[in-house]
Amino acid sequence: MAASTSPGVFMHHVLFYMPAAASATDRASLLEGLQQLQRIPAIKLSHVGTPAETDRAVIDRTYTYSLLCIFESAAAEQDYQQHPIHDTFRQEYARYWEKVVIYDAVGPMLPSLQGE
Repeated sequence: MAASTSPGVFMHHVLFYMPAAASATDRASLLEGLQQLQRIPAIKLSHVGTPAETDRAVIDRTYTYSLLCIFESAAAEQDYQQHPIHDTFRQEYARYWEKVVIYDAVGPMLPSLQGE
């Protein structure tokens, strides 16, 4: 399919906020779960991170972990949502966060992902 007619990518960005009293063990456990999520085949590209040391008024640095997943399509993201690893993650790791914020976005195919 030509680049101009390629379907848009689906970006799924999840911010995990842990309680202030979360232990180092709790943080390590949630990180382990996030790394397991990255094994889901529907994900084209993913990144798990923590807040950067940037300091501007518009930046939220109150979350604990960020998970960014890029999918080739909205259908691929739905496959991710229904995957057993995702179900297990929600069941076993939800106790570690007090809040989750999700940003889903669609847009044109990233040039670096075309033709792979």
